[in-house]
Amino acid sequence: MKIGYIQTSPIFGEKEKNFKEIEKLTNDLKADLIVLPELFATGYTFISKKEVESLAEGTNEETAHFMIDLSKKTNSIIVGGFIEAENNEIFNSAMIVSNSKVLGTYRKIHLYYKEKLWFSPGNQPLRIFKVNGVNIGIIICFDWIFPEISRTLALLGADIIAHPANLVLPYCQNAMITRSIENRIFTVTSNRIGEEKRGVDDFKFTGKSQITSFKGEILSSAPKDKIFIDFVDIDISKTRDKKLNEFNDLFEDRRENYYYNIRN
Repeated sequence: MKIGYIQTSPIFGEKEKNFKEIEKLTNDLKADLIVLPELFATGYTFISKKEVESLAEGTNEETAHFMIDLSKKTNSIIVGGFIEAENNEIFNSAMIVSNSKVLGTYRKIHLYYKEKLWFSPGNQPLRIFKVNGVNIGIIICFDWIFPEISRTLALLGADIIAHPANLVLPYCQNAMITRSIENRIFTVTSNRIGEEKRGVDDFKFTGKSQITSFKGEILSSAPKDKIFIDFVDIDISKTRDKKLNEFNDLFEDRRENYYYNIRN
């Protein structure tokens, strides 16, 4: 299976320009899974709720149409972030597209900083998307700091976690090594680069998109400050064996009766 990421530097509010940048980067590309950054078409640094609402979409609008066209062109499963509108709520979401249709969305559960002003927290159960024999889980950016979400997806059967991101903290790339090891899964973090200064906020995004193996190996690492695209070949069957040796199995060794009280 060929999996990878596209690391971009979106222009705030310019969806068509951001789509065209990705189109150029994917000329003649064929892959099985492509992960795009969080909010790849809109940018990130909002200054009002009205502005967020003006960029929000459903799953049958321009970003979905772009992702479907990209999926057809590359013969890939596509995961990418967008602003999702449903009823009277706005979510920081990721859409997954394959075979000319939208398979579903994941709504970011753990909101970072002023995202709490603009978005509603995710309100759907975690799920796995089963596509072409592969089990894909999705998290978005700051979700990385909560190990429970990656563990839940792994227990649900994830082979790969797709991780669209707009990272500003410097810790995630190292943490994703641990997320991969502790769950024996592949992870694909697609981050953005560049700086967005709007209103009182000035965000510098960290780049360094990354693919990490079930053994914690860094299979690909992007530069911190360049638009970049990379893909690797993996064997997903390796993720389905959770044994470390003849005595230890990551999931069977869990002592859930001793974990329960953390809920209280």
